[in-house]
Amino acid sequence: MDRQSPEKLILVNRHPNGVALITINRPGSLNSLTRPMMVDLAQAFKKLDRDDSVRVIILTGSGRSFCSGVDLTAAEDVFKGDVKDPESDPVVQMELCRKPIIGAIRGFAVTAGFEIALACDILVAAKGSKFIDTHARFGIFPSWGLSQKLSRIIGVNKAREVSLTASPLTAEVAEKLGFVNHVVEDSELLKKSREIADAIVKNNEDLVLRYKAVINDGIKLDLGRALSLEKERAHDYYNGMTKEQFRKMQEFIAGRSSKKQSKL
Repeated sequence: MDRQSPEKLILVNRHPNGVALITINRPGSLNSLTRPMMVDLAQAFKKLDRDDSVRVIILTGSGRSFCSGVDLTAAEDVFKGDVKDPESDPVVQMELCRKPIIGAIRGFAVTAGFEIALACDILVAAKGSKFIDTHARFGIFPSWGLSQKLSRIIGVNKAREVSLTASPLTAEVAEKLGFVNHVVEDSELLKKSREIADAIVKNNEDLVLRYKAVINDGIKLDLGRALSLEKERAHDYYNGMTKEQFRKMQEFIAGRSSKKQSKL
């Protein structure tokens, strides 16, 4: 079933296999975000998170750009106060989303677009794509996490260079630094993203949600507290399981083992 925002600038396609595709659809402006688009994008993630038929979300942009940032013709409207509203903040809603989010990046992910990419859980990028942080160039203070997240992923020295010089971080370099998961031909971008989504869908739905949560929550802590968090959630998970659930788990594992042996 397909749903579109009234302006048709944020498209949401739900596929029967449990994968939903969100497309930023303003290609004539390189998918720069207006205030209504930001609200629609935030609400799209909120609705898909609540939709039990959706297991994984893929986010992409139409045309030759992923997202070139905020439409600066409405800069004051966007930056004064609106960033404090979690309901209309797409990055906040992405961070609250329990479902895995795969970013399919082509062309440019600039400033706010870079920050939206940083809010994805897994990134697939077309060859030649570029991530650019222009906050320092245009006098815009980051508020969607770029100043903190990027250094934790690619290292603080490289992050300083990217942000303070406003120079492009290519998909190829980003892959080497562990930011981008896969670099593919442009024609293979959505195919590769769907392959990853399908692999996630095949796994235990409850555990996928819990696993994403413990990774994303733990990365904000020091290692000692993060390990304690994992232990606490593991105890909660197993304490909440019934004997029947343990029996089904054992049967499933035994069935998988027998299938593997039969192939040898």
